[in-house]
Amino acid sequence: MKNTKFILASASPRRFELLGELGITPLVCPTDADERIDEPLSPAKTVELLSKRKAEAYNKPLEENEILITADTVVALGNTILGKPSDYNDAVNMLTSLSDTEHIVCTGVTVSSAEKSLTAHDVTTVGFREMSTQEIKAYVDSGDPMDKAGAYGIQGEAGKFVKSISGSLNNVIGLPTELIKKILTEEFDIEF
Repeated sequence: MKNTKFILASASPRRFELLGELGITPLVCPTDADERIDEPLSPAKTVELLSKRKAEAYNKPLEENEILITADTVVALGNTILGKPSDYNDAVNMLTSLSDTEHIVCTGVTVSSAEKSLTAHDVTTVGFREMSTQEIKAYVDSGDPMDKAGAYGIQGEAGKFVKSISGSLNNVIGLPTELIKKILTEEFDIEF
């Protein structure tokens, strides 16, 4: 792994920190990919498509020792995908819809080298306790939910809303490190 140069095509500080937990300090090079989806897709297909687009938007050829990692995360309540809130009211509405329910968090990852590219996804089920309107508005007032899918960050103040989690916590934070480690080990022969 020491001769491998990792590139993270994301400006997310959470993804950077999560890769750090694997002993990876990537070069951060966000890509500008089109994130519009014109057809209804499942959450898994959506995040896989978007992580592939982010990889394709990386405009330099990869060197022999470089690995590019891209990711996209969505929160889904039933068949409805909840992206990042567009404004204050949207954040309040999203959190209200998540109150006292279970939802899924799905992250697609694409790992690419000069020779090949592999895309996969991970799914975690999260259950929220019932939240009062006052609690929701206080959380939205903090500004924390505005840049996060589903209008919450589990590692911050919203952690107090969680009553159950089934699957990878890191996936909910924004990067399924267990899946990435498996892909790097099994498909790219990188040892940890």
